Amino acid sequence: MKIICVGRNYADHAKELKNEVPTEPVLFMKPKNALLQNGHPFYYPEFTTNLHYECELVLRVSKNGKHIQEKFADKYYDKISVGIDFTARDLQDKQKAKGLPWEIAKAFDNSAIVGSFIPITPEMDKKDINFCLYKNKTLVQQGNTKDLLFSFDFLVSYISKFFTLNIGDLIFTGTPVGVGPTAIGDTFEAFIENDSLLEFAVK
Repeated sequence: MKIICVGRNYADHAKELKNEVPTEPVLFMKPKNALLQNGHPFYYPEFTTNLHYECELVLRVSKNGKHIQEKFADKYYDKISVGIDFTARDLQDKQKAKGLPWEIAKAFDNSAIVGSFIPITPEMDKKDINFCLYKNKTLVQQGNTKDLLFSFDFLVSYISKFFTLNIGDLIFTGTPVGVGPTAIGDTFEAFIENDSLLEFAVK
């Protein structure tokens, strides 16, 4: 199982981090050991002092595929959840300033927390899905798929040009504006529409 992440897929988030708005998807990977299951505590890593949360919709791949045409892409994922892409922002900024890869800031152990999955039904409008994140019971992020720069189907097709998709792979589809710092003692809860799918504490 691999975790494929999409960066800068909401224009306002790209701007808040002073990045260019991309003209094609920005991809990076997280290894299997980055995954932390819903309900398990997250332990603040000792190598960062500026850990940021990034709330994202997460797709579960349900069919193996390579070079998938966009018009068939919806056949390759069947469930959706909400997750957190934790980022050691200080390490990321340091690596980027040197022109170096920034896996140590994004792909460390337990850096990808994923909630409970719900089925994607024919009635679900994938172009109008609301999701949000609460930190310490205060709303900190909210997004809607209508604001995605690259749709779910486009992402699946694009990703499959470079990486074979396998059953059980996860796709983090990008975070909206509002990312921010995390501290020991924080609690997080994330929703798709009115469904609470992810809840955990930082220790």
